[in-house]
Amino acid sequence: MNVAEAVEQRISVRSFKSDPVTKQQVVRLLEKAARTPSGGNLQPWRVYVLAGAALDELKGRATANPLGEPPEYQVYPASLWDPYRRRRWECGEDLYTTIGIPREDRAGRLQQLAQNGQLFGAPVGLFFCLDRRLGPPQWADLGMFIQTVMLLAVEDGLSTCAQEYWSRYPRTLADLLGLPVEEMVFCGMALGYADEHPINTLKTRRDPVSDWTALRGFN
Repeated sequence: MNVAEAVEQRISVRSFKSDPVTKQQVVRLLEKAARTPSGGNLQPWRVYVLAGAALDELKGRATANPLGEPPEYQVYPASLWDPYRRRRWECGEDLYTTIGIPREDRAGRLQQLAQNGQLFGAPVGLFFCLDRRLGPPQWADLGMFIQTVMLLAVEDGLSTCAQEYWSRYPRTLADLLGLPVEEMVFCGMALGYADEHPINTLKTRRDPVSDWTALRGFN
């Protein structure tokens, strides 16, 4: 498999098999991902991996507190504008269409949202953290690292779903992971083997290159 194939095949999987992922698989994945570039080679990422009883405890805490906690950062601006608002709306509508939940079924949509707290049944959860004293360039470096993890997972026959949902549980995760005071959680990631489920048929739309690229100086 080449990089282009991995990029094309990667999707956000929201239903996983219970098949286990080994510690060796996870370590190998992270060792390869560590080649991700970062400004000044700071390598600002910190990764905490939960499986088994440790992951079950997190799932239980999320179930007990479905509303979450005050987040340390806002995932989206308070009032999105187009084209960003349109893209987010399309993504949500396309997702719920795959599982037959109409917009007026608020209870059904909230029930599906709560599946984030169960990592969609994945056997492994990765939680990506960084020192809160670092700035936007290091957040970008962390994003590149997360993307590398996801693409390498595809190569290894695994699937992922990056979850900024976990930004809603900063205190819970800090306690459970034993985070030092200077570290904060950026996001989580479900890792495992994709189940055959209608929700995993979703491949989100992309606007054409001409909508967001300016090319100058070419013949």
